[in-house]
Amino acid sequence: MKETKNAYLKKLTDKIQMKSVKVGKDLEGSTPPSVFIGRWSYPKVFAGPMMVPELGDTSIMDTPEQWINENKSQEDIIKYRMNLVRGKQLMKVDDLENPFVEKLQDISLASTSIDSEASFQRRPQGSLLTEDSAPHGPSGLIEKFDIDAVKWDRQLEKTFYDTDLKATDAVINLHEKEVPFSAMQKAFSVGAIGTKGRRKLVPTRWSITACDTTLANILLKRVRQYPIIDTHRVYEFSSLNNYYAVILLPTEWQYEWMEAFIKIIGKEELIFSDYETNTNKKEYSSVGGCFYTCKMGLLDYLSKKKEQAGAIVLREAYPGYVPLGVFNVRENIKYAMNNGYKEFESLKTAVNYVSSNLKIPIHKYIKQSDLLEELLHHKQTTLDIYFKKGLQ
Repeated sequence: MKETKNAYLKKLTDKIQMKSVKVGKDLEGSTPPSVFIGRWSYPKVFAGPMMVPELGDTSIMDTPEQWINENKSQEDIIKYRMNLVRGKQLMKVDDLENPFVEKLQDISLASTSIDSEASFQRRPQGSLLTEDSAPHGPSGLIEKFDIDAVKWDRQLEKTFYDTDLKATDAVINLHEKEVPFSAMQKAFSVGAIGTKGRRKLVPTRWSITACDTTLANILLKRVRQYPIIDTHRVYEFSSLNNYYAVILLPTEWQYEWMEAFIKIIGKEELIFSDYETNTNKKEYSSVGGCFYTCKMGLLDYLSKKKEQAGAIVLREAYPGYVPLGVFNVRENIKYAMNNGYKEFESLKTAVNYVSSNLKIPIHKYIKQSDLLEELLHHKQTTLDIYFKKGLQ
C-alpha cells in the first residue's frame, strides 16, 4: 500500500526534536501580532494569543512574507517559532462578544506588535510541530490576559466595520490592497471578516486554506478570460532546503502539483501529486494545503500579467528539510514567478531542462503524474521511451 503524504510527514515530524523557550506561569512580552485557533474539538476550539517573552517589535516572528525577502535561514525561522508561547481558552466558535475573543480580534487587526501580559494555570510546556501547520513553542491554558492599547491596520479596520461585505469580497479586496496574506488570514480566523451573523472563529489551518481557495477561485474566473501564452516557460526558485520549478503551458488553465521528499528520514525518495483539469476540483486535495496555496500563487501571477496558461509544478525537499507550514510553498512560488523565466518551444524541451536540475530522474515524476504524463503522451508517443533511456 502506498504511503500517504500525511503519514510520511507525521513520521518525519515525530523524529524532529525542537527546543522551545522556557517560561513561567506569568508572562510579560509582545504578541507579533499573532493568534492561533485549534480545530480538535470544533465547534468549540482552543483559541488564544501567541506571545514572545520579550518586549518590543516581534512582528518578524509571525510574518512569513518577510522571511525569504530578508534571507532568513531555516534555523532563524525555527527559532522564531519556538519562541512563540501559545495561550489558550476553550471557546464556542460563535462567542464573538466574549471579552477574550475581542482581545484576539484586537491583536489580529493590529498594525504593530502589542505589549501583553498573561497568567497561565500552570507553566506552558511542550512545542507543536505537525504535518499541516507552522510550528510553535510551549502552550498552556490562560487564566488572565491583558493587552496594551492597539492601533488597527487601516484596511483591516474598514473590513471589520463593514458587516454588509461578504467574506469572499473582503478577502479579494484586502488582497488587492496588498494586505499581507498572513494578516488577512488571522483576521478571517478570529471572525473579523464577513457579513453580520455569519462571522465566527475559524481554526487557523482551515482559515489558511479558505483564504487561498477563495482567492484562487476569484482569480481563476479572471484568468479564464485572458489570452493563452504562446510558448512554454520555466520559472525556478530555491530556498529552505527546497527547489521549485514551474512549467507554464500554452493551454487553458489546468494544473498539477508534484512534490518529492528525498532522503530526509533515511533513504526514501517519495513523490506525491495531485492535479485538476479545466473544471474546478471537487474533493479536498490528497496533498493538502500546498495544492491550494500554490494554485493561488500561480493564478495571482497570471491575473496580474493578464495571461492564461496551464501549469506543472515540481518541488523537491532535500535532507535537513523541516515542515514549516504552507507559507513555505506560497512564498517560494511567489519568488519563482517574479524571478524571470526561460522560454522553450515544446513541453519536451522544457521538461528536459527542468530534469537537469532535479535530484530524482524525471521519468519517476512522469510515472507518478496524471496531467504531465497525459500531455507528454498526447504530444509525442515515444517520449516515455526517451525519458526512461535518456534521462535516468
